[in-house]
Amino acid sequence: MPKAPVNGIELYYESTGEGFPLLLAHEFAGDFRSWEPQVRYFSRNYRVITYNARGYPPSDVPADEDAYSQEMAVEDLRGLLEHLGIDKAHIGGLSMGGSLALNFGLTHPQMAKSLIIAAAGSGSTNVDAWRDNVFESSRAMEEHGMAAMTDYSRGEARVQLRRKDPRGYEEFSTQFHSHSGLGSALTFRGVQGKRPPVFALEGQMRALTIPTLIMLGDEDDPCVEPSIFMKRCIPTSGLVMFPQAGHAINLEDPDLFNRSVQDFLTAVELGKWARRET
Repeated sequence: MPKAPVNGIELYYESTGEGFPLLLAHEFAGDFRSWEPQVRYFSRNYRVITYNARGYPPSDVPADEDAYSQEMAVEDLRGLLEHLGIDKAHIGGLSMGGSLALNFGLTHPQMAKSLIIAAAGSGSTNVDAWRDNVFESSRAMEEHGMAAMTDYSRGEARVQLRRKDPRGYEEFSTQFHSHSGLGSALTFRGVQGKRPPVFALEGQMRALTIPTLIMLGDEDDPCVEPSIFMKRCIPTSGLVMFPQAGHAINLEDPDLFNRSVQDFLTAVELGKWARRET
């Protein structure tokens, strides 16, 4: 079982295929298994790296709340790449992982050849209500484990996956509810609950020069405004919106997701991805 010693903990990771590295970071409700449709597709031409964030077994689950933050997640990712001997990679993620990809690009731009930011920005439009919900849910997970999050896995931006792919939804739900209640609670509170909203990153995003693909489902309401804002701010960005799609777009519409990312990566590698003059 491959693990990387990073910042005082060990992260479980998988590396599949050969070629230029493509790293994919998972959402709060997912883990490395959530990227299976992408690993099978992209590992034909890329070295695809997936991993479990701290708090997600078989990665370590620190019991200290101060061990969880978006800044620490960024440094965990940097440490993982360094452990693997990777100086530069395509960096992608969905939801929590998409926010991580953006902030990694802002913090360590020299290590990112491109950024893929999917379904990111939840909590940016109504920060106080979002944080109240996060802290309430985290307490419930600490007390009752993942059983407390049944409504989360059935939310308005999850019904699309259940409608399109019932078997895939059951697999997603089973995996989600197998997570560590403690790790998930501390992740929810320390990462999602305390990270800055996308709108607070305007100045940094306007200075970003890394080719960036922003992706979202048109029924993923909390992410619509933040995604459009990212598109308007990042001069090297493009925006793809999936029709009648919710949050887990890589699982809902894997073919469209993979084709969109493949077209983006090809444009980046050929030097054809444009920068918008502002």
